[in-house]
Amino acid sequence: MSSLRPVAAFALAATMSVSLAGCGINSVPTAEENAKARWADVQNQYQRRADLIPNLVSTVKAAGAQEKDILVQVTQARAGANQVKLSGDQLTDPAKMQAFERAQGAVTLSLQRLQEAYPELKSQGNYTTLMSQLEGTENRITIARTDYNTAVQAYNTRIRTFPDAVGARIFYGAKPLTPFAATTPGAEAAPTVNFGNAS
Repeated sequence: MSSLRPVAAFALAATMSVSLAGCGINSVPTAEENAKARWADVQNQYQRRADLIPNLVSTVKAAGAQEKDILVQVTQARAGANQVKLSGDQLTDPAKMQAFERAQGAVTLSLQRLQEAYPELKSQGNYTTLMSQLEGTENRITIARTDYNTAVQAYNTRIRTFPDAVGARIFYGAKPLTPFAATTPGAEAAPTVNFGNAS
């Protein structure tokens, strides 16, 4: 009889661990951390763009000061975007996500205006190189946002479906993360960069 107790205790422990594993005890935080990591990738690409902008503005300033308004807009949009921070723990707040999206959209639009206002600079090597780098950065931003949204969808689905929903609510109090959705007109598209060689 006494030899059955350890077996029964082991069986009970094994059953509970399987039950807990089936309730998202590990999969929910794993999915959440994956989404936060993808968000960090988004922020990294926006930071890359912010770092390139001062060089672009300096290049344009050196070529001519007649369009100071646009340079001021680009600089202000960059400064505004740098002030709007969104940590991984704030990804459940749609209002903060929209503020972040609006700030980044303002940078995109100001870069489009700058590119349109300086057709004569397209022949200059520095300007062309910087605009090409910005175009590549915009593409990286798009990919990073897509990867983030995919991770958010996986996490949100996991915390809403059985059996992971049980552990998500009981152990973590999990809330859905907010996906990226462009709110600024034109922000969903990368700035058009045409160096005059389009057919």
